[in-house]
Amino acid sequence: MPIPFGFRILRAMSRREDIKTTTPKRIPAKLRQKIALCCERPSEVMFLDLETTGLSHHYDEFTLIGWSLGGKSKTVVKGHDSSEFVQDVGVSQAIVSFNGTMFDLKFIAKELPECALPHVHIDLRYLCLRVGLKGGQKAIENVLGLDFRNGVKDIDGMAAVILWHRYLRGDHAALQTLIAYNRADIAAMGAIFNEALERLAVERDLFGSEVDFTDWSAPQGWTSVPSGFEYDPTPDQRSEYYDDFFGCSAATSARIVGIDLTGSEARPSGWCLLKGKRAYTDLISTDKDLIRQTVEAEPDLISIDCPLCLPTGRTVVTDDDPGREAFGIMRQCERELKRRGVNVYPCLLPSMQKLTERGIGLATAFRKQGLPVIESYPGAAQDILRIPRKGAGVEWLQLGLSEFGISLNSQSGRSSHDELDAATSALVGTFHMSGYSEELGSLEEPPLVIPDRNARRLPFVVGISGPIAAGKTTVGRHLESRGFAYTRFSQVIDEFLDERGWPKNRLTRQKLGTELQERGRQTELAARTLIRVADAELVVVDGLRFPEDHAYFFERVGFSFLHIFIDADAEVRRARYFDRETEAAVTAEVFEEAQGAVVEANVENMRGLAQHILYNSSSLAHIEGAAHTVVDQERERLRCQFPS
Repeated sequence: MPIPFGFRILRAMSRREDIKTTTPKRIPAKLRQKIALCCERPSEVMFLDLETTGLSHHYDEFTLIGWSLGGKSKTVVKGHDSSEFVQDVGVSQAIVSFNGTMFDLKFIAKELPECALPHVHIDLRYLCLRVGLKGGQKAIENVLGLDFRNGVKDIDGMAAVILWHRYLRGDHAALQTLIAYNRADIAAMGAIFNEALERLAVERDLFGSEVDFTDWSAPQGWTSVPSGFEYDPTPDQRSEYYDDFFGCSAATSARIVGIDLTGSEARPSGWCLLKGKRAYTDLISTDKDLIRQTVEAEPDLISIDCPLCLPTGRTVVTDDDPGREAFGIMRQCERELKRRGVNVYPCLLPSMQKLTERGIGLATAFRKQGLPVIESYPGAAQDILRIPRKGAGVEWLQLGLSEFGISLNSQSGRSSHDELDAATSALVGTFHMSGYSEELGSLEEPPLVIPDRNARRLPFVVGISGPIAAGKTTVGRHLESRGFAYTRFSQVIDEFLDERGWPKNRLTRQKLGTELQERGRQTELAARTLIRVADAELVVVDGLRFPEDHAYFFERVGFSFLHIFIDADAEVRRARYFDRETEAAVTAEVFEEAQGAVVEANVENMRGLAQHILYNSSSLAHIEGAAHTVVDQERERLRCQFPS
């Protein structure tokens, strides 16, 4: 009775005693079975390597797939027929890769779901770790003295991305080099596999002759790149452009400031004013100058490359925070980006703490002036928009932004990396205000914003501010009668009052509102107010009182936010106040006291932030008609700009 091939390999592995790096007893049974299969059927083992536009399997895509199988090396380039690869995968018994578990196979599953991958996968990264070989593939090749990279020794992963970009711009030789680089990776895998098996004490000569996997990863003619690959890239391999997204929208006249913030005032931060498609960049050092220059730019939105909040449960940025152990150093948005394959530093990593503290301080200062602020991450945005990151070189990042449609103008005459990242941050603001964005965060952690090629449907939000008894609720209820979902700040405050067991009246509402503002919870209050009507497409919010309220709603819905300030003569408002209050002793002094409360002190500042000011000193029909006209005009404007 013949001995099964798997048993023969396992028995052979158990006989080897001369190699001490890793003992056979430590090899899991499943791994031993995989190795046995590869040694028995080397002609059916596919050596696989992908080149991609970046590291994120969520946002990036493969540029070419290379493989060796059955004594032949093959390549398929993005945008061209991949049926041969799919067919070869289908007949393979095993795949050998380097880090394919975390990288290559994820791209295949996303972009070629029809591929029926074999159940056996040998990931050399983990096999090498088992035998004491650490690091990336090229580092291991250097340790082992392997030489498969004649002509492509100086190329690494970032250079491979640049080769692809060169090819997209008509450089056919760059594609030839990229294929050669890819094939060198594949060729070296066989030699690495051999060494790992040697260290694992696997005898590969049980089948008449010793199996040499380089015969299969680097078969005869593996260095020859077929001339048939000298073709032009297909149109769908290029990114969309500015006008594709924003050509007819208010984005073309928007003013957005982007800031690539540094952790210290000693090192200048990148700064950009994006006016439509024209980016004006500079380097600015101090917080004082950043605030001054940003405010003078009169931006519609500020987009900062920096963490702008703490993880839920954390109270300070430093490691002596009592919540350090329980709540950690990472926010939900950072966890999600890592899950998507985007490298991002935790916001409270020791090296990030000063940057996070600085960013939160700047965002707070801007919002107190009613300036909307979002957090952005230029690296993720560049991945999504297929723009080379600054790691590829400043010239490529500048070229990518220029090709997207951004006209760059640096104060120094030549844009730095930091200025270009600031321009990218500003561009994220354009995407966000226009509804082409995704928010990664939670109610407790304000979101990090990234571009999204697919526009999300934004609610049309009308925010109403104004002094006491001007008619804010009258206008809000009128819009409610026309189909708007109605919400007001006092409803959320009443919920807090119920939790404390306080009575619900104007005085307790003002007292609690003042407390929330002083404790820096105004944005949370605005968020809870909006979440009450989260599913509505038409929303009216009654009772905006602080500039932070205006900033919050603009941060959430961008151009779909309409701020109306309702005003009326003081005598008219006093009379209305007397009419509606039910307390016995309502006097002029009581009215003045209510009007002078802390929560009312900032109301006048809201006038300058509102897009429309309506006066309500005459009839009910007049103010309802005026509100009706303004709202319809703004909705029609949005329909024209965003017809979808």
